[in-house]
Amino acid sequence: MKVLILVAVLVAGTYATLTESEANSVKTSWNLVKDKEDEILYAIFKENPDIQARFPLFVSKNLEEIKTSADFKTHADKIVKAISTYINLLGNEANTPAIKTTLNELGQRHKDRGATTEQFEKFKVSVLKYVKEHATGLTADAENAWNKAFEEMYKIVFANLSGNPVS
Repeated sequence: MKVLILVAVLVAGTYATLTESEANSVKTSWNLVKDKEDEILYAIFKENPDIQARFPLFVSKNLEEIKTSADFKTHADKIVKAISTYINLLGNEANTPAIKTTLNELGQRHKDRGATTEQFEKFKVSVLKYVKEHATGLTADAENAWNKAFEEMYKIVFANLSGNPVS
């Protein structure tokens, strides 16, 4: 864990936004799936019951029963909105301060809730799997851009989880 904190601190000062082309690849594929908020959250919870257990409204509840509830829809909308906010800022270096602010806030909220880097990594795997399965025509370059987008996001989020927000 100490190594992870050190790496997060060292990397935090070197945040690099995606190129315009990479950002466009991510935006294009995200635009094909972002209106499926409920399905995205369902996929995340189905693959990661431990993540579902981190949400007080959904702890110990049957996923099949809650997936159509108003609470589920509301939370799915919040998650997709947070991802969309980040994605919409990508590809323009002038947006770096806004990206840092957005991701520092996200990281701090999740630190306060006890989220772990492992859960964030599982979240990433589930989101990428969903995008790959539902965004038609996803190229290898787009997949690489998605991985870079998450990598850059997690530099800031993980720095916050370890108590070292990025300035």
